[in-house]
Amino acid sequence: MAQHGAWRAVTDRATDLVLRGLIAGLRLLPYPQRVALGGAVSRRVVGPLAGYRRRALANLALIHPGWPAARRRAVADATLDNFGRTLIENYSGTDLARRLAGTRPAGPGLAALEEARAAGRAVLFVTGHFGNHEAPRHVLAALGYRVGGIYRAMRNPHVNAHYVATLGAVSGEVFEQGRQTAGFVRALRAGGMMTILFDVHDARGIPLLFLGRTALTTTSPADLARRYDAVVIPYFGIRRPDGLDFEVVLEAPVAHGPPEAMMREMTARLEARIAEHPGQWLWVHRRWKYRAADGAADATTDGTTDGAQGGPPAG
Repeated sequence: MAQHGAWRAVTDRATDLVLRGLIAGLRLLPYPQRVALGGAVSRRVVGPLAGYRRRALANLALIHPGWPAARRRAVADATLDNFGRTLIENYSGTDLARRLAGTRPAGPGLAALEEARAAGRAVLFVTGHFGNHEAPRHVLAALGYRVGGIYRAMRNPHVNAHYVATLGAVSGEVFEQGRQTAGFVRALRAGGMMTILFDVHDARGIPLLFLGRTALTTTSPADLARRYDAVVIPYFGIRRPDGLDFEVVLEAPVAHGPPEAMMREMTARLEARIAEHPGQWLWVHRRWKYRAADGAADATTDGTTDGAQGGPPAG
């Protein structure tokens, strides 16, 4: 056990040094080339070597068995490219904010947001690992909104430390799920504006259909919104075809009701975005790990039905 822990510490440090070196090298380039190369490195090198491409293809085969293999490969490549672009964008926060400076949010959620701020009412933004989920926070920060959030800590503590720093630099304070959840709750209770990404496996969640297959889904966004009378606004940072700019959409609020109904509606909003832009969702996540009550596995993408969340950083 001690040997395993020592080896894990060595590999964690080595991974961190490689990632830091890659990011530092990319940041020497002008922003457009930096983002494009970040996507290419993720698509052609990191994704295949780390097994992320294989996992994305397995998930796509699970959800879209009728698609031609060539289409699944294209979407897997696109999701890795988007991940690489998103990663370097979020490590280039000042440049990303500058790029987004002229972006105005679209959608009916903007009026609802303005009304909530005027009334001093809490707002809970909900989204997924789609496009660049930090783009809306940048755009709203430029409009004077302070938007915090909650994140799931990564297994590698060295990588986690500097990745979290990029999250905190965007707008409001971010809190670690579990250890700092109380801070997130206090912010909502005080009428703050917070973000939560709900599209990762939650072992304590409820079974809901996501893209046609059962997935355990957290009810935390619905529970918190009901408890603190928060307006629930789904938002999305949708990458434009040039690969550099974004459309930021604030959708109509999700009506309060039973938690399961609210989560079904949030899920449906995300599913609609994925249907429009399948390559912008992070197909790498082990999302479908539901085990039916009779013990039979409902879905598996890598030969397992349970285990800790893996893959790229989760917000």
